[in-house]
Amino acid sequence: MVTARQITIRHERPHETEAREALLDRAYGPVRFRKVSQRLRRSREPAQGLSFAASEDGRLVGTLRLWNIDAGTAGAALLLGPLAVDPDYRGRGIAAALMRRALSEAARRGHRAVLLVGDEAYYRRFGFSTAGTSLLFMPGAFDRRRLLACELVPGALKGAFGLISATGRIVPKTKVATHNVQGQIVHRPARHAA
Repeated sequence: MVTARQITIRHERPHETEAREALLDRAYGPVRFRKVSQRLRRSREPAQGLSFAASEDGRLVGTLRLWNIDAGTAGAALLLGPLAVDPDYRGRGIAAALMRRALSEAARRGHRAVLLVGDEAYYRRFGFSTAGTSLLFMPGAFDRRRLLACELVPGALKGAFGLISATGRIVPKTKVATHNVQGQIVHRPARHAA
């Protein structure tokens, strides 16, 4: 008899960068770097306290991060993504648990709205829809039907229009993203010129 192990949803830990990148590679492959939403995350740190992990016996099996953005005239908001679950662990409710935890924590911290680019049929159950996004634009080509929002404060995106832009902290220059021999992104200290 196989006993189901406990999946823990918790804050991401700093030492999990390589495991997280490997998980994202397995879930999405290299196409993830070409997505327009990646432009809003590139060279930025995730929103403070809003990076989550799902783990089983210390192994990272799911990840979700939120990022600080301006939603045009609506002002400060969050961008959700990427949400990923190890392919071997799909169908166990891990993605839903990560979503619930992230949205709950974002609301608790006083954030007003969360945006994402994704499938409305999937994200609708978490309160996401195209309502409030019809006059917002991503910094590149995007499918308008996939730009979704969840208002944590009713009316937060009412009348919002304009370009969605990144506002999060810039990754310190002491860290440089590079690829290891497996093609995964890792961070290493920058070399300083003499």
